[in-house]
Amino acid sequence: MHVVNNASEIEVTYPDGSRSPAEIASYQPEKDIAVLTPLAPPPQIFPAILGNPDSMRVGDEAFVVGNPFGLYASMSAGVISGFNRSFQPPGGGQTIDGLIQIDAAVNPGNSGGPLLNRFGHVVGIVTGIVNPTEENFFIGIGFAVPIDVAVAGAGGPAY
Repeated sequence: MHVVNNASEIEVTYPDGSRSPAEIASYQPEKDIAVLTPLAPPPQIFPAILGNPDSMRVGDEAFVVGNPFGLYASMSAGVISGFNRSFQPPGGGQTIDGLIQIDAAVNPGNSGGPLLNRFGHVVGIVTGIVNPTEENFFIGIGFAVPIDVAVAGAGGPAY
């Protein structure tokens, strides 16, 4: 949600490089989740395979995909380092509970991107980092909303 909050225009970029304007279809600020509806999607879309975050354990491999600092389609690797964590966004925003903690690098531009397991299944949506400094970079603790929570927040069925 923080990625598109107060945006005057939203644009979705697809893996093939095509782009589409988009609108917010629904949102769940208490989980920092927004669902977007593209207005001109490409003719062919390959859906992501959703994984089960409840099958993950501390120490399992974790991969973050996004556009950190504007570097398109970047990936970082690490491990799951905790579950059921709480995070208060910088600036005193609403505390988000029930998060997956990861040590894969998360930087500005990763928010809203997928957290993947070793099989490439989406197990979460990246939402933020803990940073006790005034600098705007990753120091080792990132967070993701579990994908089952994100799907439920989007009005999808429980799985």
